Amino acid sequence: MIEFKVKELGGFTVVHFELNGEIRSSILGKLNPPEVKGTKGVVLSGRGPIWLYGFLVHFYHYTRWVATYDPRLGGAVIIASHWPGVQPGDVVELNLEEVLEDV
Repeated sequence: MIEFKVKELGGFTVVHFELNGEIRSSILGKLNPPEVKGTKGVVLSGRGPIWLYGFLVHFYHYTRWVATYDPRLGGAVIIASHWPGVQPGDVVELNLEEVLEDV
C-alpha cells in the first residue's frame, strides 16, 4: 500500500508518500490521502506512477496551490494555483530531506 507522511510548514504542507511494494490502479477508489489545510499550498513528493500523482493533484485541488517536488531544482514546481501571485512554473525552494527528517 501507500504510506503518507505530512509536515506542515509556514505557507504550505508537504505530503510525502512511499510505496510498500507494487500497487495497482484499482487502489485509487479506496485511497484516503491525508487532509491538509485548504488555506495553504501543498507540495507532493514521492516516487510513484503518474496516475497516482494525477489522483493526488485532483484530490488537493481545494488548496491554494499544488506543487510537485523536483530534487534537481531544489524545490517544488507549482502546477496549479488558485492564489494571486503564485503561477504554474514558479519554484518553491525546499530541502525535502531536512523537512522530513523528524517526521
